[in-house]
Amino acid sequence: MNPLVLTILLTGLGLGTTITFMSSHWLLAWMGLEINTLAIIPLMIHHHHPRAVEATTKYFLAQATAAATILFASMTNAWITGEWGIQHMTHPLPTTLTILALALKIGLAPLHSWLPEVLQGLDYTTGLILSTWQKLAPFALLLQILPTSSDLLILLGLLSTLIAGWAGLNQTQLRKILAYSSIAHLGWMTLVLQFSPPLALLTLLFYLIMTSSAFMMFKLNNTTNVNTLATSWTKTPVVAALSPLILLSLGGLPPLSGFAPKWLILSELTNQQMGTLATIAALSALLSLYFYLRLSYAMTLTMFPHSPLTPTSWRFTTTHLTLPLSISATATIFLLPLTPAAVSLITP
Repeated sequence: MNPLVLTILLTGLGLGTTITFMSSHWLLAWMGLEINTLAIIPLMIHHHHPRAVEATTKYFLAQATAAATILFASMTNAWITGEWGIQHMTHPLPTTLTILALALKIGLAPLHSWLPEVLQGLDYTTGLILSTWQKLAPFALLLQILPTSSDLLILLGLLSTLIAGWAGLNQTQLRKILAYSSIAHLGWMTLVLQFSPPLALLTLLFYLIMTSSAFMMFKLNNTTNVNTLATSWTKTPVVAALSPLILLSLGGLPPLSGFAPKWLILSELTNQQMGTLATIAALSALLSLYFYLRLSYAMTLTMFPHSPLTPTSWRFTTTHLTLPLSISATATIFLLPLTPAAVSLITP
C-alpha cells in the first residue's frame, strides 16, 4: 500500500477514536465511530483476496447495523428526555438498545458470530488493529452510559466467557482461536464493568498487551493453523520457548501477568455477594485455558514430520520488527508483581 494512503488511513483511525473519546454528544460520538469503521475497511481489503473481501463485507454490515442502532437509540433518548448528551441516557429502552449495539460493535456474545469469520479472512497486522484499537471507542461509550444496575451487562459478560470457551475448543485456525480469546476477555471486562470501572480499564490494558504479544508471535512465525506451529522451533527457537508463557498468561495462570485481572475480578465479584457468578466465570476460564495449553503443546512439545534436526544455516535474517514483540512479551510475562501498585491506583 502507498505510504501516503496508509498514513491517511491510520490518521483516520486515530481521529475517529479520539473524537469518540472526547465527545459528550451522541451525534459526535456516532461520527467518530463511523470514521473509525471507514478508515479500517481499506486496510482490511487491500490484499484483494476473496476471503479478505468477504471478511470486509461482513465487518461493514455488522458495524453499519450497530451504528444505525446507536443512532436510533440516541434519537429515541432525545425524543423521550430532550437530551442528546451521552451521560443523560436514563430511559431503559434507549439504554438497552445502545448496550446491545455496542456489544455488536466489539463482538460480545451472543452478537459475536461475525468476529471469528472476519478475523479469519485478515492478515495478522490488520487483525491486531481490529482486536485492540477498534475496541477502545465502543468501550469508552459503554463506560459513559453505565447504568447503576444492569443484569444485561452481566448476562452478556457471562455468555461471552462461556460461549467463547466452548467454541474455541475444536478450532484449528489460529486467527479464530484468537477471536474467541478476544470474546472471552471482553466478557470478563463486561462482568465487572458496573461494579468497578477502573478494574475493567485495568483488565482492558492487560488484554491489549497480551493480545498484541500473541498476534505478533504468530506473525513472526508465519503460521495460520495449529499443525504448522510444530515448525516454530526450527525457525524461531527463542520465540518458541517464550510462546507457552505468553499463551498461558492469556489463559490467566499464575505467576504470569494474565492472572492479575482475573484474580481481581473474581475478588470484586465475591465482594459484591456474587459468589455463584464468580464460580461460573472461573470455571469458564478453564475452557479457554484448554485451547491455550493445546497451542503451547503444539508449539513446543511436538515435532513436525520430516523436520530437519539442525537449524538451517542459510536461513535469511527476519525482516519483522522484533522490538515491539520483545516489549509486549516482557510485559505479558512479568507484570504480576506490580499488581499491588495497580490495586492502589484503582481503589478509591
